[in-house]
Order: sequence, then structure tokens, then C-alpha cells
Amino acid sequence: MTLFMFSVQAQINLPAGSSAASVTTTVGLTEVSIKYFRPKMKGRKIFGSDGSALLEYGSMWRTGANSGTTLTLSTPAKIGGAEVPAGTYLIITTPGDDQFDFMLYGDPSIGSNFSKIKADQILVNMKVDNIKSASMIETLTFQISDLSEDNTQANIHFQWADASWKVPMEVNFDEIVMKEIAAKTQVNLSSYMAAAGYYLETGKDLNQALSWAQRFLAVESNRRYFYLNTLAKIQAGLGMKKEAIKTSEESLEKAKTASDSAYIKSTEAFIKELKTK
Repeated sequence: MTLFMFSVQAQINLPAGSSAASVTTTVGLTEVSIKYFRPKMKGRKIFGSDGSALLEYGSMWRTGANSGTTLTLSTPAKIGGAEVPAGTYLIITTPGDDQFDFMLYGDPSIGSNFSKIKADQILVNMKVDNIKSASMIETLTFQISDLSEDNTQANIHFQWADASWKVPMEVNFDEIVMKEIAAKTQVNLSSYMAAAGYYLETGKDLNQALSWAQRFLAVESNRRYFYLNTLAKIQAGLGMKKEAIKTSEESLEKAKTASDSAYIKSTEAFIKELKTK
């Protein structure tokens, strides 16, 4: 017993050869997380076909060190155009000089035991261009990059040595938001303005948005300048020019009281635009 206790206590903690890493980004309403281990070049040739590379072209790879690299989605998404349910998946790649084969596999526990691959567990199988890096990247790196302005698209981005590739992903949060609107506007007055703003931003039924906004703003304490600004834009979208100007002027006075210079400037410009139409 004493010898056992000594052997446990005598173990020395050493840094891992390939450090653990993760990157998480919310795209729309979808949390996208990549967990991986980061090997370094350490002077080695990483990719090639002459027998001297760590990873030969045409050979499957778990796309990282140790147990491999996983991608986790909190909601369904499209990866490379394919529908992928929420869940955790193993990223398997096959390096090539011009292209990598990218695979998203449903059972992360296989690690690098590719003999266990089953066709029904392959959710994505596609080719991606190998975008050669201008400079060598010493440590394997994943990013979730290139988020679109409307927050519906991004890229899974890999870089190591002179290799780089991107796999496009797309999310659709409209169905989720619409279900929440349907549920929460029945029980919570404060949800009306959020729902109205969403309808305005996404080009949905502005008459419905107007109804929600007016119901919310019927409570005097809710008539804050930023909420009034949303109402004015809804009214303008419905061709209610006089009403939009009146609402904007009320919004402007409240913005001046709050000393919000950015809102003052944008509201003055909006009123000017309305009056010149």
C-alpha cells in the first residue's frame, strides 16, 4: 500500500506535446464549438507525397492530435450544403495538394480507427480547396470565420503548415424565433417590441409589427426613444409618412433628454429623409 501511494504521488505533471484547444462562436442562435489538440510543426514536413511527410496525401487523418477534432452544433445546421442535426461529430480529412477531402462523422469515439467507419454515420463528405498559406503556420489552428452580416453563415477554417481550407456552414434561426414570438407574445408584454423589431428587420408582415409595437407603446413608461424609433420605421415602411414623422420627433426629443448623440444624429437624418420624400 505504501509503495502504491508513493508511485501515485511521485508522478510528475508535464505539458502535453499537443495542447488542448477549443473555439466557440454563436452563429445566429446556433452555438458552434470545435475541440481539438494542436500539434506543432517542430521542423517537420507536414503534408506531402514523397514519403518524407508526417501526413501523406491520400491518407485519412483525424485532423488533429490525440483523440482528434470534434465539431458540436447546438441546433441543426447546413455544413457544406448538407443538413446536419444538432450533436457532436468527428472531423476526418484526407489531405491533398490541391484539395482536402472533408468528412463529418457521427461517432467521434472511433478516433483514428477508420476501419470502423460506417456509411450511415457519414453526414458530410465533400472536397474543399487547399488554399496554400503564404507563410507557414507552426501550430494547427481552427477558427469559425467569415460570419455574414445577417449572422446566418460562417466558415469552419483550418490552418496548419502551408495548408488551409474552409468549409461553409449555414444556420436558419427564423423558425426558432417565430416559435418564440408565438409563445411569448401571449404571456409577456415586453416581447411585443422585440417581435415587432424582428418583423421589421426581416421584412415580414409590417401590419402585424405595427400592432405589436402600438400595444407595447400604449404603456407610457415604455415610450423610450429607441422603441419609438422602431415604431417610426415600421410606420414609414407602411407608407404612414405623417405618423412616422410625428413618432420620430417624439423619439428625437427623448433622445436629446438622454443626450444620446448617435440617436439624435440618425433620427434627425431620418426625419429629413421622410420630409423630402
